[in-house]
Amino acid sequence: MNTPICDFVRTYADSKQLRFHMPGHKGSGALGIEHIDITEIEGADVLYRAEGIIKESEQNASALFGTALTKYSTEGSSLSIRAMLYLAMLYAKSIGREPRILAGRNAHHTFMTAAALLDLQVSWLYPEHWENLVSCEITPEYLERVLCSQTKPAAVYITSPDYLGNVADIAGLSAVCQKHEVLLLVDNAHGAYLNFLPKNRHPIALGADICCDSAHKTLPVLTGGGYLHISKHAPEMFRQNAEKALSLFASTSPSYLIMQSLDAANRYLADGYAEKLANYIPLIDELKQQLADFGYTLLGNEPLKITIAPKNLGYTGEELAGLLAKDRIVCEFADPDFVVFMLTPEISKDALDHLAHTLCTVPHKEAIDTKPPMPSKPEPICSIRDALFATSKEAAIQNSLGQTLASTRISCPPAIPIVVCGEKIDEDAIRCFEYYGVEMCQIIKE
Repeated sequence: MNTPICDFVRTYADSKQLRFHMPGHKGSGALGIEHIDITEIEGADVLYRAEGIIKESEQNASALFGTALTKYSTEGSSLSIRAMLYLAMLYAKSIGREPRILAGRNAHHTFMTAAALLDLQVSWLYPEHWENLVSCEITPEYLERVLCSQTKPAAVYITSPDYLGNVADIAGLSAVCQKHEVLLLVDNAHGAYLNFLPKNRHPIALGADICCDSAHKTLPVLTGGGYLHISKHAPEMFRQNAEKALSLFASTSPSYLIMQSLDAANRYLADGYAEKLANYIPLIDELKQQLADFGYTLLGNEPLKITIAPKNLGYTGEELAGLLAKDRIVCEFADPDFVVFMLTPEISKDALDHLAHTLCTVPHKEAIDTKPPMPSKPEPICSIRDALFATSKEAAIQNSLGQTLASTRISCPPAIPIVVCGEKIDEDAIRCFEYYGVEMCQIIKE
């Protein structure tokens, strides 16, 4: 597979042109990569009006993922989430339906801010069995009951895989959405590689209308590299307005380093990546079995993620992560209950063995029997938009009971809010804030 963006930039760099254009480093600097960092000069194409090398590269990506259209993002899945919601809003207006999204409660913070910017209505899908903030299991049967009980939303929005490695039944959810003539939008930020498994588990292959992938999370792509995928059965207006949707929120100075990384990834994916994955995943399965045999509780069904709940061995997630750090192991995420590891074939067998050895030599201690507090279903006082644009003031969590949340300080990962902007802060919410170490928030000023 060709790499038109990489080829153009390398040729330009080798030509030793005098750079009387941006960026200001002019092709040299402390990092050593400045010579291949360019801007939208003649011949370099324009990301959100692509007609040349970028369009050719995106078509390569589209062929790999089996989409009607794949667009690059140099601002991760956050940009693509905003674009997805904008397209869903346009679709709702085109068919005379209210601009309302039915969304899993574990949606990323970006979903909230996008809904506010677009003035979308949001109805929440809560899991039937709520065990932690990060996961939100929505079964096709449950979705069917919800859709039968209310007026049709414009779309259903699901996060899969979630941060703990749970992959939803996208095929089943898609079938329900199609039956009810509702779009299915998927935040697949953690699952770009699912397209290349022996059995394709990517949302587009399983019936989603549109999804975002953070290529940089699971593929060898620079941070910020992402995709917006539109399926072949999605409304035609999605393809017609995709660039408009992205450019509405995107920087006008996209990173050519990230675009080259996405371009180079096409060749990597086409050149035996599926076989590499097929050979690598059994190594992870073996590691998971070793950890289970040692006594760890494992969560999730995502192939390239290991999530440990270590309290049964006497450790909080943060404590276990601290022990691992002493042995040069840096995890993806840790909180009071979980430790998350993200793996790719770029992690060697020796590194996997080192992880296994470290985890399986941790002394067992008395089990910790505390469980994370679960918030109730907070009372909505105003819309997300009204809350985010309201005059607000900072307040200590312990002094915010009964107040309406304007915004909160959420760390990323996992960037999943305990209370959504516009909702009333109740006692259950305060317990959750305190459990996760959130001390301050913004409340609407009366």
